[in-house]
Amino acid sequence: MSLRIVVCVKYVPDATGDRRFAEDLTTDRDAVDGLLSELDEYAVEQALQIAESRQQEGDDAEITVLTVGPEDAKDALRKALSMGAHKAVHVEDDALHGTDILGTSLVLAKAIEHVGYDLVVCGMASTDGTAGVVPAILAERLSVPQVTLVSEVAVEDGKVTGRRDGDAASEQLEARFPAVVSVTDQSGEARYPSFKGIMAAKKKPVESLDLSDLGIDAAEVGLAGAWSAVNEANERPVRTAGTIVKDEGEGGKQLAAFLVERKFI
Repeated sequence: MSLRIVVCVKYVPDATGDRRFAEDLTTDRDAVDGLLSELDEYAVEQALQIAESRQQEGDDAEITVLTVGPEDAKDALRKALSMGAHKAVHVEDDALHGTDILGTSLVLAKAIEHVGYDLVVCGMASTDGTAGVVPAILAERLSVPQVTLVSEVAVEDGKVTGRRDGDAASEQLEARFPAVVSVTDQSGEARYPSFKGIMAAKKKPVESLDLSDLGIDAAEVGLAGAWSAVNEANERPVRTAGTIVKDEGEGGKQLAAFLVERKFI
């Protein structure tokens, strides 16, 4: 039986761009280019490696990439498809504007159940919000075990195993299917899409869903249903010129006085 893998990905503002808040204090996604979150590329890569490993053993796996976001979020899906994923699901609805972590996890969980799955693979965090808790909340909503923040992942005999590296030790984790996994940026470099992969991605199916397809009330998501909100935002202060110390024999003393003044020592 084919292993059904769903990879959750996010379309995020380019971190090198001039990111700003809109008037409603949500991220102004129209003001900067977007792309597939770099940390989610590791999740796609690990899903592809699992599928390739199973294929070598005579088994099969189907990878579906899933995202929640505006029309432009299809670009993130196409990137994942060009890497080698088989199909994609895009949840788009105007009522999703301003959805927080809890709302996003609800939509993802409903979409995953709609698609059908054995294994859900996520990145360790998104590169815009960087909260890193969606995989755990997702596992709770799906009522399945979680193997999170692993730098090594494998699938065998109906279970997923992973190694979580800490500051003092490493843990070996495992869970039976169905399960949710999140992988870190230490799990292995993501492959670069080939020209053949980019062309093939244009023909791969992308299913579009909205809240009604998933049976979600609009009041549960968006700004109105958010459990967190930004109340105020200010632009980062302009960087000022630093203090220049000319060493004429007293440079060390001046440096020490500077550090003491600012309570560094």
